[in-house]
Amino acid sequence: MILVTGCAGFIGFHLTNRLLAEGETIIGIDNLNSYYDVKLKQARLAKISSNTTSGQFRFYKGDLENYKFLEEVFSKHKPDLIVNLAAQAGVRYSLESPYTYLSSNITGFLNILEICRKYPVKHLLYASSSSVYGANAKLPYSESDDVSRPLSLYASSKKTNELMAHTYSHLFKIPSTGLRFFTVYGPWGRPDMALFLFTEAILKGKQLDVYNHGNMVRDFTFVEDIVESVARLINLPPSNKTIQNGTHFGIAESNYVPYRIVNIGNSTPTPLMNYILELESCLGRKARLNYMPMQMGDVMETSADTSLLQKLTGYKPKTSINEGIRSFVNWYLDFYKY
Repeated sequence: MILVTGCAGFIGFHLTNRLLAEGETIIGIDNLNSYYDVKLKQARLAKISSNTTSGQFRFYKGDLENYKFLEEVFSKHKPDLIVNLAAQAGVRYSLESPYTYLSSNITGFLNILEICRKYPVKHLLYASSSSVYGANAKLPYSESDDVSRPLSLYASSKKTNELMAHTYSHLFKIPSTGLRFFTVYGPWGRPDMALFLFTEAILKGKQLDVYNHGNMVRDFTFVEDIVESVARLINLPPSNKTIQNGTHFGIAESNYVPYRIVNIGNSTPTPLMNYILELESCLGRKARLNYMPMQMGDVMETSADTSLLQKLTGYKPKTSINEGIRSFVNWYLDFYKY
């Protein structure tokens, strides 16, 4: 039995569907908050429910910050595996609502760790982010790189999650894997993400805000590649007899901690302007561009070294930008009835 938190979210929805299709029994948790359109989250849940057999999927609405709620779910189902995808997302929103990130991303994750301490699991996987690399200028980003200079509170909260997981893995031998996702996009995506915003603006004839005057490069990663990677990692918990890269964040793993960090990215950095050109081609319409300065918290370029992912799973994310954007556009036009 697998617990997926954030199951009504973008990645959580896709992962839950994938695991259900493989015959897994899933316990889903989501608070259905109003950070973005709740109707989209409810539509994802409806889609999940339509793909399940009786008893295969159980959904609980609640906050991870509520330890009592979390324990009630665990004591009833005692899942073997956890994929924690619930979090307050968004670099830019962290400038507006910083306290939300502390309660959701820090307190909520602490409760997950405490639950794993009380109810031992075979493997805890949790969402981190490429944003933890912050001001690191070395490319491509490798899991052993310095991450001591985050540029946003969101990034700081994700780095904190990694440090907390290391501590609990060390103290209580909880096998944990942090998943550093790189700019995920695809069908059923979040309305606050670039591809969604750009598509909506083009179709409505509105201007697109393009930051840093378009001089941005991102390792755009299709959601199905993310899901394939996570699905393969679920049954590959780190051993307490292995050491990854010797150190993490300056912490020597001399105690053989059952802990690892894994990059999940496409490893094909794409200039933002090329991304927009592909979207224009898929939509058959030109974008009206509003060039803006670099926004606080952003970085100019991201690129993932995924050699560890390939070594562990034998898988390398491979979906092209053209294929991925076209898949999103087809979903968007159908879902919003254009």
